[in-house]
Amino acid sequence: MFSLFGLKKDKLNRGNLKNLIALAKADGVIADSELKMLYMVGKRLGMKEDEVNAAIKDSSKIEYKVPSNDAERFEHLYELIEMMLVDGAIEENEIDFCIEISENLGFKKSVVGVLVRKVSMGIQNGVDKETLKKEAQSFLNM
Repeated sequence: MFSLFGLKKDKLNRGNLKNLIALAKADGVIADSELKMLYMVGKRLGMKEDEVNAAIKDSSKIEYKVPSNDAERFEHLYELIEMMLVDGAIEENEIDFCIEISENLGFKKSVVGVLVRKVSMGIQNGVDKETLKKEAQSFLNM
């Protein structure tokens, strides 16, 4: 059985799960679509549903490690924005949370609002992740 503390990469990914949980809770309710995404991310990390449920109940036990490179930072941002969009309702506090996390990930404060909106619009318009990543790289000079 996996513990909430694993290898370095697991810590990084599980830390992102912690942010996804916080975003899902941002509007006060975890929608079924958000829960489904949390289970999907947890499964990708080798977690069972009961482990994801335990993390949802108390995510403070998950250690967060800031990504060390731009590719990992973008992956975290992308998953956060997917979580924001998955329930079909974009709340202002969810956008604010994504912006705050983007700053914590190391993106320049002067561009994070534009970056979050650009990526969220791209996802909504069906633009694939690699295209958005390339656009973000050129936009940010990553």
